[in-house]
Amino acid sequence: MRRNVIKLLEERWKSYRHRFVPWMLLNLRKNERTLRQVADRTKDKPIEDGEVFRTLTRLFTALLRNDWRNQTEQLRLLPAVSQDKYLSTQNNRTGTERADPCTVMLHTVGFCIERRPSSLPSAGTGVFVTGGRVPKGVTVAMYPGTVYQAGEPILIQSIKNPFVFRCIDVILIDGNDKGVSKLVFRSCSGRERFGPFRLSDSSWLTAHPENPLAVGQYVNNCSNVKAANVCYQEFDVPDEFPLELRQYLPNVNYSPDTQRQEIKSKALIYIKIFMIILH
Repeated sequence: MRRNVIKLLEERWKSYRHRFVPWMLLNLRKNERTLRQVADRTKDKPIEDGEVFRTLTRLFTALLRNDWRNQTEQLRLLPAVSQDKYLSTQNNRTGTERADPCTVMLHTVGFCIERRPSSLPSAGTGVFVTGGRVPKGVTVAMYPGTVYQAGEPILIQSIKNPFVFRCIDVILIDGNDKGVSKLVFRSCSGRERFGPFRLSDSSWLTAHPENPLAVGQYVNNCSNVKAANVCYQEFDVPDEFPLELRQYLPNVNYSPDTQRQEIKSKALIYIKIFMIILH
């Protein structure tokens, strides 16, 4: 009995310690593989935001074109120029079936990623490149979840939750796709609409995400043996991000007043820094 209790406490501690600041400070230098030197937080941009913007809009445009039959209500409200952009490639494809989002991603950015059981011991679920090749310095995943500004309530959601990510500007992203966190995201996502336009994507909560990039919360940390092959970069979604493409953003603000205060959404982008090694 005592042995089982001790084992349970050890498992809980292993999950929690990475959010316990004193433990992090004491162990930070023990593994240099976990460190990335940044002179100033404003310079913590492995790639330019403009390149991230172009990658996201290119992929999201391809996803919308692939799903155009289910987008007719939204598309008819767009200007004619925008309608042509999404429908012109479909004129000769009326008999084709809707492709899998991962296939669309492969044809658009040259690779695709998926969640699968990790090859690392006791690591749970991991993210794998299942097709194509990932070059250096590209966006490979997004960290989905509910975005909490400083002071917003997240205590209940954070209990036994290893997916709460703290950004440089103290904003928190809850990337848990289960339990209370799942219910909160679905509620907030259902609230955020502009007429027929959805402003966020909740499909990442399922086994079949419409946006294949929305698996960043399952990217495993490096180990003492193998260094990390990705790093993260924070990206504030700009106001000019196309309205019809926001349906693929896997983030939503917890507070309904956040957008009215013009505080931009937060998307966490994983940037490829060298080739992913598949185990």
